[in-house]
Amino acid sequence: MKRHGAHTGCLNLRQATRAGISRRLFNAWAAGGMAAAMLPAGADAQTTAKKGGVLRVAANNNPSTLDPMTGRSGFDHPMLYPMFDTLIEFDYDTLAAKPGIAKSWSFKDPTTLVLELNDGVSFHDGTKCDAAAVKFNLERSMTDARSAIKTDLGSVASVEVSGPLQVTLKLKAADSSLVLVLSDRAGMMVSPRAVQELGAGTDRKPVGTGPWSFVSWTDNAKLIVKRNDSYWRPGRPYLDGIEFQIIPELNTGLRSVTAGENDFVYSLAKPQLRVIERAANLTAATSPTLIVHMIYFNMGRKPFNDVRVRQALNYAVDREAFNQVTQDGEATRAVLPKEHWAYDASLAAAYPYDPDKARKLLAEAGYPNGFELTCMGWNDQKGIQRQEILIEHFGKVGVKTKFFTASVADSTNQFMMDKRGDGYLGAFTGRPDPSLIFSRLFDPGSVINAGRVDPVPERAAAQAATQASDDIATRKKAFVTLQKIVSDNALCLPITVQHDVTAYSKKITGYRPNLTGKPKLEDVSFV
Repeated sequence: MKRHGAHTGCLNLRQATRAGISRRLFNAWAAGGMAAAMLPAGADAQTTAKKGGVLRVAANNNPSTLDPMTGRSGFDHPMLYPMFDTLIEFDYDTLAAKPGIAKSWSFKDPTTLVLELNDGVSFHDGTKCDAAAVKFNLERSMTDARSAIKTDLGSVASVEVSGPLQVTLKLKAADSSLVLVLSDRAGMMVSPRAVQELGAGTDRKPVGTGPWSFVSWTDNAKLIVKRNDSYWRPGRPYLDGIEFQIIPELNTGLRSVTAGENDFVYSLAKPQLRVIERAANLTAATSPTLIVHMIYFNMGRKPFNDVRVRQALNYAVDREAFNQVTQDGEATRAVLPKEHWAYDASLAAAYPYDPDKARKLLAEAGYPNGFELTCMGWNDQKGIQRQEILIEHFGKVGVKTKFFTASVADSTNQFMMDKRGDGYLGAFTGRPDPSLIFSRLFDPGSVINAGRVDPVPERAAAQAATQASDDIATRKKAFVTLQKIVSDNALCLPITVQHDVTAYSKKITGYRPNLTGKPKLEDVSFV
């Protein structure tokens, strides 16, 4: 991560231990070059931060919903984080688990996870976030017909209130990924009273425990949150409020910050960094991310129920040329970026650009003259540019592609829920634990898997192996196996890994990127 004027420090073993990171995990990171990271979130934040002010954020996506359980877009997170604390949090740079609403946790045995909750945590409606509330939330996510995150908690057999502030999760099988699963949507706690009173209305009127509470949401225009004066963390938040201006076009969002109409914009691309550096009133922050631009396949129907067709399209894309034009970050043939501890370097050689091989595979699959492909895609300028490049690449192997475009939230819903389109050119934003990344993408019970099928029988066992141990070396070996299955069977078409660029006013301090590419604003304040 690079930031103008930023102070960073290296995470040593003593600091890692205080942060809840085991010696074994720290040593594994050090061997992989990941220990040269900053202190846990808040550790390098200003000690005398100024309170007050409303941060104006240019956000490039309208939320899918504001209930963590029902949302289907990873781009919702920057607008969910202000309103929802998570049971577990993650270190910004290493993604190691750290305390959240749960002050500590332990595995009593491989299939029993016990969470000890902080006292004094309240929802925005004044009700307590205690063990009963956590049980309610977890069971709701596991069983509610509207839940989009059932697979996230698929390893949980039951949830028990074992004390006023203690929750015990009984697992079906060992699952080392579960702790960090609780740092994502499944760990965002919603007021049980609000759910009982509002029902599906929680999609539009969220009630969490976060540093800011919901005020209003105007679709495709603005989301407003205000300070939670009863927030359980002393001295927080710094900001009086946050206003998210929904501006799908990134260039327009950047211009709004340059002009002083907004204070903060994220998810920019590398070419825009030059604009930021020329602006005297802006600071730039850059970092790698887990965000992968990719084509999702509906493998439950033709043509993508045939592995040869999926492989053919992987060979048909000139990723280097794609990346040079779009400047999203770097070309990739893997779901995980090279900065991640579970990355398998051997995948870098998979699917080199080879249109002749693509045509041969299509002929073997029964498409000697190609076929017509319908895809969903985003309707912003960058999204249209990506589509135009792929139309050209696929056309060279006989595949005539037509894109139907909509906003990120709408196109995601249309493909994954309404089953429109054979494929979807979008992005997967990643999750703190890589097991959750692969289960969300490919588990047949996941809403992200549009076909709801698992065409490779051995994938499930390989997935389970990545969760069976907490030893990082053992897990990495299991991920090599899993990623090879995903790659060999072309379960998706990864194209580029996004390198995040954020721009914000020099009046802002305390911001740090995190590896997920989804900004958190907990340490931000005005100078």
